[in-house]
Amino acid sequence: MIGQDELRQLEDQCIQECAPECTAACPVHVDVRSLAAAVAKGDFAGGLKLLTRVVPFPRTISRICDAPCQPVCRRNEAGDPVAIRALERACVEYGGAPDKPRVLPRRGKTVAVVGGGLSGLTAAFDLARKGYAVSVYEAGTEFGGRLLEYPEAILPRRLLCDELAIVESVLAEISLSAGLQEESLAALRRECDALYLAVGWPARSTFGLAVNEAGRVAVDPVTFMTSMDGVFAGGDMLRSGAERSPIRAISDGRRAAISIDRYLQKVSLTASRANEGSYITRLYTNTAGIAPLPVVPISDPATGYTGDEATTEAARCIQCECMECVKTCEYLRAYGRYPRKYLREIYNNLSIVKGERKSNQFINSCSLCGLCGEVCPENLGMGPVIQKARQVMVADNRMPPSAHDFALRDMAFSNGAKFALARHRPGAATSDAVFFPGCQLAGSAPVQVEQAYGYLREKLGNIGLLLRCCGAPADWAGRTELFGESLAELRADLESLGASKVIVACSSCFQVFKANLPGIELISLWEVYERHGLPQETEPSTFNLQPATLAVHDPCTTRYEPQIQESARALIRRLGYAVEELTLSRERTACCTYGGVMWLANRPLAEAAVRRRIGESQADYVTYCAMCRDFFAARGKRTLHLLDLIYGADPSTTAERPSPGFSQRHENRAHLKRRLLREIWGEDMPGEPATYESIRLLIADEVRDRLEERLILVDDIQRVIEHAEKTGRRLLNPETGHFLAHFKPTVVTYWVEYTPEAEAFRIHNAYSHRMEIAEGHRP
Repeated sequence: MIGQDELRQLEDQCIQECAPECTAACPVHVDVRSLAAAVAKGDFAGGLKLLTRVVPFPRTISRICDAPCQPVCRRNEAGDPVAIRALERACVEYGGAPDKPRVLPRRGKTVAVVGGGLSGLTAAFDLARKGYAVSVYEAGTEFGGRLLEYPEAILPRRLLCDELAIVESVLAEISLSAGLQEESLAALRRECDALYLAVGWPARSTFGLAVNEAGRVAVDPVTFMTSMDGVFAGGDMLRSGAERSPIRAISDGRRAAISIDRYLQKVSLTASRANEGSYITRLYTNTAGIAPLPVVPISDPATGYTGDEATTEAARCIQCECMECVKTCEYLRAYGRYPRKYLREIYNNLSIVKGERKSNQFINSCSLCGLCGEVCPENLGMGPVIQKARQVMVADNRMPPSAHDFALRDMAFSNGAKFALARHRPGAATSDAVFFPGCQLAGSAPVQVEQAYGYLREKLGNIGLLLRCCGAPADWAGRTELFGESLAELRADLESLGASKVIVACSSCFQVFKANLPGIELISLWEVYERHGLPQETEPSTFNLQPATLAVHDPCTTRYEPQIQESARALIRRLGYAVEELTLSRERTACCTYGGVMWLANRPLAEAAVRRRIGESQADYVTYCAMCRDFFAARGKRTLHLLDLIYGADPSTTAERPSPGFSQRHENRAHLKRRLLREIWGEDMPGEPATYESIRLLIADEVRDRLEERLILVDDIQRVIEHAEKTGRRLLNPETGHFLAHFKPTVVTYWVEYTPEAEAFRIHNAYSHRMEIAEGHRP
C-alpha cells in the first residue's frame, strides 16, 4: 500500500499546481493567469473579482503598481511581457462596481493601527473584515500617506478618496493628526489587544523597540512581530528608497494582519506561512514553439486600454503551466488530469474496502514506459506508482483476473513445452554465451531467429540457445509471485547452460535481465552485428526508397541504453540508409503500447497512442523491437524490423508485411522450436499434441479478423468445441442450425457459434466475457 507520507512526497514532485512566475513574483499573489484568461474572453467583471480578492485598493493599485510581475513574465521569451498592470486597470474600468466588503460579527477584540498609508490601511481593512474593532491613528490630516504624493494625472484624488472611503466604512475609530510619541506606545498597547506600526520613514522614533543594523525596527521576517509582545510592524517602518513598493506595502499589511489574527486567536504564528510575499516558483513552462508577439499598444495612455485592446493583449498570455508529461504521453492526456491528481486517485482507489473502484482501468492502462518521468522537470514518473498499485491490487485480490489474462496466457505458452528450449550448440557440453531472442521476435519472424542464431554460431562459435518468455508480462501485471517463478525458471535454464553472458535481441528482455539477474553480462544483438560485421550475404541496400531515409523508432525499453541505440543507427547507416530522428527518440522515445500491456487494458487508448506515434513522420519507420514493428504495421504504417534490413529483405515490400495474428504467433513459435530441433540438433518435438489440436476449423477471413480483434485464439475455439462435443453441452438454434457452446479454460469464458461440416467445424462467430456461468444440473 502507498503510505500517506510517500503519497505527499510524490504529490509534491508534481509542479503543475505551482503558481506561474507572475503570481509568485507578486507579493500579494494576484492570479494573473486567470485574470488574463477572463479578460481575453471579455469577462472584465470576472477579472475584477480576481483582483479584488487579494487587493483592497484595485483602482489605486492598477494605476501605481510597480508591477514586479511583468519582468518575470514568460512571454518575455517570445515577444514582450504581458502588460499586466494595464489589464488590471481595464478590469477596474470595464468590470463594474466592486462588491461591497463583507464584515464578520465583532469578536470583542481591539486592534490599533498606527499609520494611514497603504500598509496600515490594508492591515486595518483585513482585520476589520474579520470582526476586530480596528482604530487607525494617522499623524497627517488625511489618510493616504505616500499615495497623496502622486500627480493627479496618474492617481486622481477623487478616485483615491472613493477607495479610502470603503476602508473607512469598516473601521471602528479614525484619529487624524494623531502623532504617536515613544512614551505613548506602551499606553496604547495596554488599551488594545494588538498593535500594528506602519508609519512613514524616517520615523521620528523607533518607539523604544529593538532595531536592526540599519537602525530600523527589527521584526520577525515571517510574522512581523517586534521585540514587544503583541506589537507588529511593517511598510515604511522596515524599508526605504528602492525597497519601497506600493504592492509590497499592501503585502506587508496583509501578512501582518494574518499574524495579528493568529496572535489574538492564540494559534501558531508561523505554521503554513510558506511562499508569503514574493518567491521563486517551481513551475516550469516550456515556451518552445510559441510565436513571438509584441505588446498591444495603448491608443490613449490617459484612459488606458479600450475593451478590444485589453482582450487582444490578454490573449497574448501563454497561460503558463507545466503539463510536460500530459502533452507528451497519450495515456496521461486521455484521462484529462495530471500526476498530482492521478496520484491521489490511485491512493483512494487502493484504499476502498467496499464500493466501486473507478480507477481500475486507469491503473491498468499505463505502458510503464517511463516517458513521463523523463520529460518531467522534477523527474516524477507514474510508472513505478502504477506498477506498485497493480501489485497491491493483485495481493489484495482486487485486480480483475481477466485484466491481463491474455498476456499471461501468451507468456505461459512461451514457457511451456511447445516453445521453451535450452540447448548448447550441437556437440558442445558448455556454452560461452547464450542467445535469447525473446518470445515476440520468434512469434513475429521465426526465420530471422534462425538466421541470427546461425550468424552467432558462425561469428562467435560456442553459442547456446534459450527460447522462452522473460516474464515481463507477469511483472507488468503486478503478479510478483508469478514473475518470481518465471525468473527462477529462467535462472535455472541459464545455470544449466553454464553461461554468464547473454546476447539479447529483445529490449524488454534486456531490461528484465538487467534489473533481476545481476551477474549476467548482457549484450544486445545489435552490438554484436556492429562489432563483428554484417552477414556476408548482406550488402548495402540497392533498393530505391524514395527518399532513402528511415525514421528510427527506439523501443521504450532502450530509453537509457544509448549503446543499443547507437549500434542500431550505425547498422542502418552501414546498410546504406540515412537516419531520421523522430521528435520523440532515444531517451524520450514513446512506447508502442505493448509495454505494460496497455494494448490489452485499453484498446481505444492504445490505438490513439499508436496513431500519434506513427504520425510523427512520413518516412518509412525502422525499429529493433518485433512488437513495435508489428503494432505499427497493423495500423498501416510502413515499418521494418532491423533484421529485415540485415538479411536483405526488399524494403519496398517488407515494410508492408502484415503483422501475424495472435494464433499465428503461437504457431510460429511452435514451428520454430520443431524446426530448430530437427535441423540443428536432429531431434523430434517431445510430447504428444493435445487432443483438441487435431480439431479442424473452417474460418472465413472476416470471422478471423473478428477473432483477432477480440483476442480469441484458434486454440481457444478448439477447446470450446472439444468440450461441447464431449459433454453435449451445446445449444442448437433451430432457425440457423448453428450450435452455441461455451467453455472457461482459465478466467475468461469463451463462446463459439459453429456447425459441424464433414470432418471439420465451420466457425460463424466467437466472443468472450468475464462473467461467471452458473451451471445447472440435469435431473
